[in-house]
Amino acid sequence: MAAGGEKQEAELFGLVHDELQAMARVAMDRQASDHILQPTALVNEAWLRLFKNEQAAWENRHHFLGVAAQAMRSVLVDHARRQGSAKGGGALKRQPLQTAVDIYAERAIDLVELDDALDRLAQRRQRQAKVVVLRFFGGLSIEEVSATLGTGHATIERDWYLARAWLRKEMESA
Repeated sequence: MAAGGEKQEAELFGLVHDELQAMARVAMDRQASDHILQPTALVNEAWLRLFKNEQAAWENRHHFLGVAAQAMRSVLVDHARRQGSAKGGGALKRQPLQTAVDIYAERAIDLVELDDALDRLAQRRQRQAKVVVLRFFGGLSIEEVSATLGTGHATIERDWYLARAWLRKEMESA
């Protein structure tokens, strides 16, 4: 990246850093307590993905936050996939059944399963999938999602409700 581009990137980072940190904290609050990724690492990794494509252009603040939420989703899902493959390598310890049941009951949502279900939802109801990404991974309020997508408040509330119900049913049947 050219020196001018690096300066602009640094200025942008200063302007949005606090918002990205807040988004990351919301996303990380939904993870298991022993999750090794921290909010700052999530912001940094998402930032790198945002600027991997040097031609990135955002229409406005809301568009940028939407793209940032999608980048955070990608980072968290990739991390979950790596953790899952590491567990599949035979390094698991035997646990009493009740311990396993307790751990399962306390665990955070399975991000890989959620990502797959979100992809299926996007094929049917793209706006609902976007609402979930912005709310769940981006931590945006209904008002912010409404502004980001240029859709009415009531429509976003309805999409959020319907998408959560569909995802819950889809993930229970998986």
